[in-house]
Amino acid sequence: MAEHFVCNISELADGSVRIFEGEGLEIGVIHHSGTVYAYQNLCPHQGGPACEGLRIPQVVDVIGKGGVFVGQTFDEDDMHIVCPWHGYEYHLSSGEHVCNAALKLRKFDVETREGGIYVKI
Repeated sequence: MAEHFVCNISELADGSVRIFEGEGLEIGVIHHSGTVYAYQNLCPHQGGPACEGLRIPQVVDVIGKGGVFVGQTFDEDDMHIVCPWHGYEYHLSSGEHVCNAALKLRKFDVETREGGIYVKI
């Protein structure tokens, strides 16, 4: 496994993404709530640039007494990556599709040290 320097952590604001190329792969490095994730920027559905899509929290239905639908809210602890081509959603923490765990983004080990972000490919 080769290790690649991506950027300094100070250059990747929380909530942002940096796309870089390493070992012939396009990789998205995402900084969210103090954690850094790295995925191949390739949606398994039809090859879209998954890491360049929105990141949104899980939508949760709120069910009241008697099973009556009250509304919806967000689960901020379950962020999703949404592929911009067709809207396929993946859990940010694991890269797995939200409905079909067999579909998943290729995840890479990422490390922050001495102010830098490094990805192992």
